[in-house]
Amino acid sequence: MIQIDDAGSGSLIGGTCIGALRCETGEYYYEIIPPILYDKTNFKNKSYLYYTTQIVKNALEILQVNENEEIEVCQGYMFDDARKYLKNKNYKYKGTKICDPLQSLIEKTFEEYSISLGLPRDFIMYTKYPFHLKRLLKWVYADYGNRVKYCKTGWKSWVKYSSLPINIYHDTIYKSNFVCLKCGKRIKNNSKVKVVKICNGENIKIFLHDKC
Repeated sequence: MIQIDDAGSGSLIGGTCIGALRCETGEYYYEIIPPILYDKTNFKNKSYLYYTTQIVKNALEILQVNENEEIEVCQGYMFDDARKYLKNKNYKYKGTKICDPLQSLIEKTFEEYSISLGLPRDFIMYTKYPFHLKRLLKWVYADYGNRVKYCKTGWKSWVKYSSLPINIYHDTIYKSNFVCLKCGKRIKNNSKVKVVKICNGENIKIFLHDKC
């Protein structure tokens, strides 16, 4: 049986992972939809859905899936176009909620992909999956100019959060359990820090090393 699922479609950071698994053998194939397909124009045109279909096509070819092999496809919106393709090609599929073994595997894949973009591993473990929007915003605002390209900027919520006013000042942390969200390294006790305060009424503070 083949399972097909996605991970990361609800995360502000990164694209979306589309994966396929042959449960009996553990053969696994995945690709990442690039974040640019979530910019304002591409998101409006639902380009990410058509890209999903192409990934599904690639997966079926690589895994050499025949028309008689049972396929389970996530029933979520990410596969709206892909399910049409499977139906037109007479594949034996059904839309359903995907559980393990693929669910855990693809979520882990997306986590590793997010780490490759620069998200600290400990930060991901703390926010848990799916990643919390406002905590991810802290990571983006810690190095906004370099990280906005990883965001799903076509989201309606991005209009609300994309240009928040900030206040930057310096302080000292005497007892720290913080990680610098710019370089990803631990902030030690008794350290001078740079504080980026997001002024949106929620008192969101980002702590960086003083020289970061």
